Formats: sequence, structure tokens, C-alpha cells
Amino acid sequence: MQREHKLIAGAIALLVIIFLLFNSVFVVNEGTRAIKLRFNKVVRDGDGAVVVYQPGLHFKPPFIDNVITLDSRLQTLDDTTDRFLTVEKKDVLIESYAKWKVVDFGRFYTTTGGVYSRANDLLRRKINDRLRSEVGSQTISDIVSGQRSELMSQAKESLNSGEDGASTFGIEVIDVRVVKIELPTEVADSIYQRMRAERMAVAGEHRAQGQEQAQIIMSQTDRNVTVILSEARLEAAKIRAQADAQANAIYNTTYAQNYELFNFLQYMDAYTKSLANSNSVLLINPDKDSFFQYLFNDQISKTNTPRSTQPVQPTVNP
Repeated sequence: MQREHKLIAGAIALLVIIFLLFNSVFVVNEGTRAIKLRFNKVVRDGDGAVVVYQPGLHFKPPFIDNVITLDSRLQTLDDTTDRFLTVEKKDVLIESYAKWKVVDFGRFYTTTGGVYSRANDLLRRKINDRLRSEVGSQTISDIVSGQRSELMSQAKESLNSGEDGASTFGIEVIDVRVVKIELPTEVADSIYQRMRAERMAVAGEHRAQGQEQAQIIMSQTDRNVTVILSEARLEAAKIRAQADAQANAIYNTTYAQNYELFNFLQYMDAYTKSLANSNSVLLINPDKDSFFQYLFNDQISKTNTPRSTQPVQPTVNP
């Protein structure tokens, strides 16, 4: 009987030891850190720093200390979109996200209760405040163009510094990224209208300059044409004068050699032109009109005395 009591007492003692040992040992997994709470207060060392337990096996007094495990990995604040006001008093919609991690686990626990969603809400407010301050000192053109990286860098530095920065609840911001920048519909319409008006003004200026240049080119071309035509007419007049002089010289030479033959050929040419139309009617008097002396006279005078110095043109009635 006593032996049975001893066995039962030994088993109970073993169970108590196992239970106490189970409540005295805790394991911190990789990617996490642990802190202890003693009577709901964070356990600190002699220097007042929070005792943080690294991954591994650790011991604690049973029933006195509670172990709180916190994620030490990099956290992501999901995309958030908010409206900001630029230095031009124009609204812009900026979508951003942030990467952060816990660096002070004691402060993080005391300020957020170890709830990461609450930490995200607090961090989102601070990011919006910092972005609002940075965006408010820049124009839309600066934000959209090459100033975006500078904007993100300044927002990150501002979040990690200052008395009201992310460090107030034990967080370090690793990176802040602007995913998308958009304009509200009413702002976008006004900007597009202004851009269209500016482009139209530039286009009108180019057209005016083009028309001015076209008028200059046309005026120069007209002047060149006028000069060329005048020179051509002058040259043509000179050539005609030279040709007439040469023709008169040839006529004079031919006339001097054989007046009768020259006169005969002249008359024949005049007959050909006058009688070219078969329907022509000639009103003539052969006895008085010397023009037809070769047409109706059977005998051609052989004298070299000229009858007339120029051929007489007949009267032709169609």
C-alpha cells in the first residue's frame, strides 16, 4: 500500500516537474524575436534595455513571465492611394507602398500591442503626412518627371528622423516607393486644355513664320522671273535686230545682183499667199494694177529698170 502511494506520489512529482519544465522552456523560431512580460510589463535588463531573445531555446520562470513572439522579417505596407496638393494648388493622386521592419521590439509592443495591422495604420498616416509635405513644395511637372526618386528618398529620410518619426513605435522604414501618380479628372481636363492651347499657339506661330517665309520666297522668285524675262526679251530683241540686219543685207545683195529675178520671186511669193484660198475673189484691173503684171502679161520685160522698189499688195475680198 505504501509502495503504491510512493509510486503515485512519484508520478505526480514527475508530472509537476514536466509541467514546470514545459512552462520554463520556450523556443524562438527563425525570423522572429521574443520578449518577456512580467506582470504585463516588458522585462528589461539592468541598463533599462528591453531583453530581446534571438532564435533558439530559452528558459523563463514558470507562471511569472509570458513570452511574446514578434515577427522580425521585412514587412510591406500595401499600396495606398491618397490625394495631395502641389505647390501650384493642384490635386494629384499618388499611390505608394513602403517596406519596414521592427527594430525596437519593446517599444513596438508597447505602442502597437504587437498588432502589425495597427502598425501599418500608424505608418500609413505618417507616410501620407511626409508625402503631403514633400509634394506641397513641388510642382506637378517636377513630381511626374525626374523628381520622383528624390521625392521618395526625402520621404524615407523624413520618416526615419524626427521626434514623431516611425522610430516612435520601434519601426525603421527601409524604402518608400511611389507606384503611380495620377491627376483627378477635373485637374487632368484643365491641364489638357492648357496644353492644347499652348500647342495651338506654338503651331500658329510656326504657321505664321512659314507663311512669312513663303511670301519672301515667292517675292524673290517673282523678281527673279521678271529679271530673267526682261533679260530674255532684251536678248531676243538684239537677236531679231541682228537677224533683220542680216536679212536686209542679203536682200540688198540679191537685189543688186539681179533686180528682175528678185522682183519676180517676190511677186510669185505674194501670189502664192494671196491665192492660197480657193474661195478668194479678186477685184482687179489688169491694165492699171501693176501687182498682176507677171500674172496676166505674156511677155516679161527684160529691162533691168525696176518698175517699183517694193511689191504692191493686192486687195483681197473673201
